[in-house]
Amino acid sequence: MLAELDRQFPGVLDGAGLMAGAANVILQLARPGVGYGVLESRVEGGQIFRRPIKRTRTTLTYLAVALAGTAEEKRAYRQAVNKAHAQVYSSPQSPVQYRAFDPDLQLWVAACLYWGFADTRQRLRGAPEPAQAAAFYERAAALGTTLQVRPERWPRDLVAYQAYWDQGLTQIRIDPAVRAYLTDIADLKFLPPLISWSLGPLNRFLTAGFLPPRVREAMHFSWGEKQQRRFDRVIRTIAFINGCLPRVVRQLPFIIVLWDFRRRLSKGMPLA
Repeated sequence: MLAELDRQFPGVLDGAGLMAGAANVILQLARPGVGYGVLESRVEGGQIFRRPIKRTRTTLTYLAVALAGTAEEKRAYRQAVNKAHAQVYSSPQSPVQYRAFDPDLQLWVAACLYWGFADTRQRLRGAPEPAQAAAFYERAAALGTTLQVRPERWPRDLVAYQAYWDQGLTQIRIDPAVRAYLTDIADLKFLPPLISWSLGPLNRFLTAGFLPPRVREAMHFSWGEKQQRRFDRVIRTIAFINGCLPRVVRQLPFIIVLWDFRRRLSKGMPLA
């Protein structure tokens, strides 16, 4: 399935796109209901600062299953994720009211995931042909419908999506507590100190570069023409190297998590 996906939409599941992962997390959590839902989550395995490997595996598996899994695999993973989401809801003390089953919040998260795939693919591969872009957008509806987003809620086409996206960016609000949490993610503080110290500055730089200006400002990340030129050079270099790699190497993170998911599913092991 991953090979077929790469033939249809070259590069869409390249591991290089994961360099924009922290930026996508920030976009999702910039909606207060999502931000506080994650910040206050009761799900131990969903806490990236406590279980970084498990949290990362769960996210990558969801992306792989949603885009390349069978209908049966999507149903199985939906059931597994729903068990975790059932524990995510606001308390009387929460600054905002939320619940993980809220289809409006899930639609925003799915829209962010699609934006991340489309944005990184264009940066690494160039703009796709209109028909190819439309076909991938239709397939990407599964990023939401694999959970609680009904098919009719997914914006009907790329024009409708852009209108939804532009309007959604006006609803972002990053409170200090959420900003501190997200800044630590950008700085890789959930990883061992040596990794955070050595790679954190680069990851924050890449994260800031991938963010839309409105969200970058809300995060208080400084940015100017000098940083933009440097970011563009880095992305061009990564794009060149990535383009020289065979598919199996490019897609290795997703190949691994999809293999692990199918192994777990066949053995009746926990999936999320």
